[in-house]
Amino acid sequence: MPLVGLALWLVTSVAAFFLARMAPWRRRPAWIGEVSVAIASGLLLGAMATALDFGGWSEPDWRAGLFVFLGAFAAAGVFRLTIAAPPGDPS
Repeated sequence: MPLVGLALWLVTSVAAFFLARMAPWRRRPAWIGEVSVAIASGLLLGAMATALDFGGWSEPDWRAGLFVFLGAFAAAGVFRLTIAAPPGDPS
């Protein structure tokens, strides 16, 4: 099964995006930037997990999935911190 690890990274990145999207704090209607940051950071962290020997491109490993999920979730949070608050947002 080629590239199953890569599919795990993508799925966990998108899951982290959806979980971060549920938090209303500084959520903007335009979500494309947030999903692109989550996926890009997930792929980068997946490659990092491969370098740390947490699975690889072609083998799914729960450690790599958790590493990618937490990192993509944090990246989505940092992305929200760097954008301006939407009009009318008290935060």
